[in-house]
Amino acid sequence: MFGFFRRRRRRRLRAAPPPATWSEILARNAPFVAGLDAADRARLDGDLQVFVAEKHFIAAGGMAITDEVKVTIAAAAARLVVHLGIERYDDLTEIIVYPSAYRHAGADGAILGEAHAWGVVVLAWDAVVAGLRNPRDGHDTAVHEFAHVLDRADGSFDGAPELHAGAHYRPWATVMQRSFDRLRGRDAQLRKVLRDYGATNEAEFFAVATEAYFERPDDLRRRAPSLFDELERFYRPQP
Repeated sequence: MFGFFRRRRRRRLRAAPPPATWSEILARNAPFVAGLDAADRARLDGDLQVFVAEKHFIAAGGMAITDEVKVTIAAAAARLVVHLGIERYDDLTEIIVYPSAYRHAGADGAILGEAHAWGVVVLAWDAVVAGLRNPRDGHDTAVHEFAHVLDRADGSFDGAPELHAGAHYRPWATVMQRSFDRLRGRDAQLRKVLRDYGATNEAEFFAVATEAYFERPDDLRRRAPSLFDELERFYRPQP
């Protein structure tokens, strides 16, 4: 019954035109939107409506939550699921936003973002904006953390999101492990397109590879074609 009401509410949200100010926000902070075709743009606009309405945005460290903050972060999240469905984020409930890099008590180093197992993403706002406004550097904090959310949807942060068919898991595991090992081995070609942080573990590898897939797809296809193909089959499933 709950699912029925949620689907009905989402249909209503999608049917309503987005506020006019959202286009200005997207043009300023999410230049990738301009490259979408009409069908993908329509799906993205609907997903933005749903995401902004359903998720709780929480200010931290003196941050102020505005429409610009909500729409920009929603755009980063929706970018990943244009062909997957916004329901991939159903277990995500809260986005905590700091104005800039933050620290945990007793921990070393500043943090730009985190994804937690209990349905929370934490983001540094200036890192979100910097990542989206520079769409070709292969580094996008928000995309990275939302990739972790997709990964966690099947129960664990392990670098293997819920794929579209059982037959996809074996080739996915083979290609991901081989590519992860290449990066850990400091393969020169792969390091030109994937950040070294991806060698931390399998979950970080998937998130870093996702950043490259969306920001540097041509480089990724050229330097790691099998990795590109697996990500393409996941993010843009064919009928």
